[in-house]
Amino acid sequence: MREHSFGRTEFTVSDIGFGAWQIGGSWGEVSEADGRAALNAALDAGMTFIDTADVYGDGRSEKIIAEVLKARGGTRPMVASKAGRRLNPHVADGYTKANIEAFIDRSLKNLEIDSLDLVQLHCPPTDVYYRQEMFEGLEEIRKSGKIKHYGVSVEKVEEALKAIEYPGVVSVQIIFNMFRQRPAALFFQEAKRRNVAVIARVPLASGLLSGKITAATQFAAEDHRNFNRNGEAFDVGETFAGVPFETGLAAVEEVRKLVPADASMAQFALRWILMHEAVTVVIPGARNGEQAKANAAASDLAALSADVMAASREVYERLIAPHVHHRW
Repeated sequence: MREHSFGRTEFTVSDIGFGAWQIGGSWGEVSEADGRAALNAALDAGMTFIDTADVYGDGRSEKIIAEVLKARGGTRPMVASKAGRRLNPHVADGYTKANIEAFIDRSLKNLEIDSLDLVQLHCPPTDVYYRQEMFEGLEEIRKSGKIKHYGVSVEKVEEALKAIEYPGVVSVQIIFNMFRQRPAALFFQEAKRRNVAVIARVPLASGLLSGKITAATQFAAEDHRNFNRNGEAFDVGETFAGVPFETGLAAVEEVRKLVPADASMAQFALRWILMHEAVTVVIPGARNGEQAKANAAASDLAALSADVMAASREVYERLIAPHVHHRW
């Protein structure tokens, strides 16, 4: 597992980390035992970055992480959580220092720690990025010791570019995969120039880029790939990366032709992301230990050729870009 400095911070993290949404909820049934097994397998494989949020299973994800890390002991991985989506209604005016600090206090309790390595505003409304007082509030919370660093999780490139104008923002989490390539242009250039860590989320386009989903696949009622197909619960870009399902399946068949014989499509999709130098860590989820180990192995794949990268770009531009490129 290769490691990178996490932007301007003191942390060094593995290039593949553990996305802990699946062990919290909204992905169908994942037992707590499977969640613990997935996280343990990820850590055993050398992952040193865990990404979670206070709303993943209403704290369930954070509590599983606390349990596993307490049982393992030793050197702790970097743990990042998110705050803001507990607001009801979820509106810009709710993003105040007092509200975010209360959410941070709850995460500290769930994670059984005194200081959070990284807190990220959790995909707030766009207007929040233009409110300097929110970022001044985060800086005050950092100085209090409750958080070591702060960053943002965004939906749009516009939001990412605005966020990194604030000097205290050390990281941006953004959707980036073969079906969402827009961040690789101006945003990646600016993030690299400012030494901002980039966390690539939704790396497999909600499983589409695993190559295992078909038109006949059934998703559980509590799985966001069922209930958020058209953005009913949150931004549609979080489900299948915003790509219409049938279009995504057609594109997957084109991508399948590019996958080397020694890799799964999921591993290929993760390695594609790691070809971009601006990416600090990519955070696939896992429902069990086997998936976590397979994700970690993607770090060891050989670099992809220029021809393969060009071919993947052609598939994106022909089939996917008309649906997503202008939106996020």
